[in-house]
Amino acid sequence: MKASFWFGWILSLQVALFWLWGVPSAAAFTSDQQLVLQAWRTINQAYYDNSFNHQNWWLTRDRTLKQQIPNEEAAYQAITKMIATLDEPFTRLLRPEQYRSLKVNTTGELFGVGLQIGVKTDSTAIEVIAPIAGSPAAKAGILPHDIITQIDATPTSELTLDTAALRMRGAIGTNVSLIVQTADRSPREVILIREKIELNPVTAELHTENGRKIGYLRLSQFSAKAAQELADNINKFKRKGATAYILDLRNNPGGLVQAGVEIARQWLNDGTIVYTVDRLGAIDSFDANGTALTTAPLVVLVNEGTASASEILAGALQDNGRATLIGAKTFGKGLIQSLFDLPNGSGLAVTVAKYETPNHHDIHKLGITPDRVVPTPLIPVESAATAQDTQYLAAVKELGDQREGIASHI
Repeated sequence: MKASFWFGWILSLQVALFWLWGVPSAAAFTSDQQLVLQAWRTINQAYYDNSFNHQNWWLTRDRTLKQQIPNEEAAYQAITKMIATLDEPFTRLLRPEQYRSLKVNTTGELFGVGLQIGVKTDSTAIEVIAPIAGSPAAKAGILPHDIITQIDATPTSELTLDTAALRMRGAIGTNVSLIVQTADRSPREVILIREKIELNPVTAELHTENGRKIGYLRLSQFSAKAAQELADNINKFKRKGATAYILDLRNNPGGLVQAGVEIARQWLNDGTIVYTVDRLGAIDSFDANGTALTTAPLVVLVNEGTASASEILAGALQDNGRATLIGAKTFGKGLIQSLFDLPNGSGLAVTVAKYETPNHHDIHKLGITPDRVVPTPLIPVESAATAQDTQYLAAVKELGDQREGIASHI
């Protein structure tokens, strides 16, 4: 029995040594191999799915490092191929120009057509999350959930998400041709002229509806300055006598999760804002901290383009009973990505967790159903919050009904 045990142990050791043969030690790696190794290690430590799409992630590492990686371009290709085995579109390599471009989205301005895009659930199609308000894409009538099938005659099936985004950006005044597929309609060509896209996150207007002052706040994305701008406008409306608010999150594709949490705290004095669930199933939460700026009645407008951090905010306000949600079911992106630096200016976007609303509703692929479903009107962004905007009118009516209900109990 003992002899058999030792024979098996030696045989296992021989197999292990045979497998490791040909994989150099860390000290022997070239700089290009080190780049691949650092990308692998970052995903190994941070990725939210600890099964790595039900594969042996160490085996993937060894197979990748056994390949010829003679230069930086080969390293990028090896990393991209390695990440592809995860079969999850939000985790991706960002080459230096892509990494710089992505950071711009949260800090101020960009040059292009004004589209936020993603990869359609259960396919590789490039899907519109939302057009940026006032952008060439919005003016051309491109809608959330539209599919971009070609960019300048190149099928998007041949492009990564970030390559597609880069192809739509470019110098002011230049053209880009898109083939756009809207559900139940024939594909159409849309030629857009690139512009400087100002990422002004907040549009604020004080409206008087039925003799009542209502603060209308449209939030277009969760950038680094969004929370402060929103707070400034809430305080301004309070001084001007606003007694109710409409927060418009339609076609807001998200952005910085922390900005969404900070904005939720402007409306909530207590309660959980969002739960995050990491790779080990550990649950953490972000909570209100007693810093709400107003307790006035609030309606939140949502639609098919309300995604990611917007859904965190909408879910927090709905589940805590702080706001009534009106509009259409939201997009359904419930995964959280963090950015990690790699050498030479490149980086990784890695999905590190998923989030759940305070009532533990999993948003990913499901979205949030509003309290009152009102179809999204096909109107230009300039007509938002006007008599043509049926969702806005429903919000005004809801605030009026709440006011009458409160008055009847006084």
